[in-house]
Amino acid sequence: MLHLQNLTITLGQRLIAQVDTTVHGGEVLTIMGPSGSGKSTLLAAITGTLDPAFAQQGRIILDGQDITALPTEARRIGILFQDDLLFPHLSVGQNLAFGLPKGGNRKERHKTIETALRDVGLQGFANRDPATLSGGQKARVALMRMLLSQPKALLLDEAFSGLDADLREQIRALVFTRARVQNLPVVMVTHDPADAEAAAGPVIHIG
Repeated sequence: MLHLQNLTITLGQRLIAQVDTTVHGGEVLTIMGPSGSGKSTLLAAITGTLDPAFAQQGRIILDGQDITALPTEARRIGILFQDDLLFPHLSVGQNLAFGLPKGGNRKERHKTIETALRDVGLQGFANRDPATLSGGQKARVALMRMLLSQPKALLLDEAFSGLDADLREQIRALVFTRARVQNLPVVMVTHDPADAEAAAGPVIHIG
């Protein structure tokens, strides 16, 4: 579970966001609000990348561990953005390998990557250049790279907004399904009510 205990973000005297809630494994908490309302700033606080100009109070507890003061890389939180952010100089397989924890032999890592690609309908794509992929294929690779890093929670920052309607529905369903299978608590920032409806979880409005 992800506990956001009175997580409060301010800029000077201005209150940016305040959340006090618990997100259970497999559940999607949707945070909605207009542009500039502080949605992404809230996610930055959770990942430990909050701009020093902001002040933060409250606690972030993940699976019983207080991660509020931990560095980003120690928090075990995965995040997907609107852009896939694949490394253009690496193949699809190399992009996925980047998400794998260190250790294991080459054969084991190769098998893990092939299994991940098969799970999202991209079997045989390991040697492909990311530039040759469609938008939906890039989104699936980005999702699997993030999941291979073995996160304990997942954040979605307008992750589906760059996709057309049909693809958006498909990728959204894939992400939610994988989160449920892996019992990950999910926090989704969006301005689209259809995303919130598909998430079928609690909704918080800020701004």
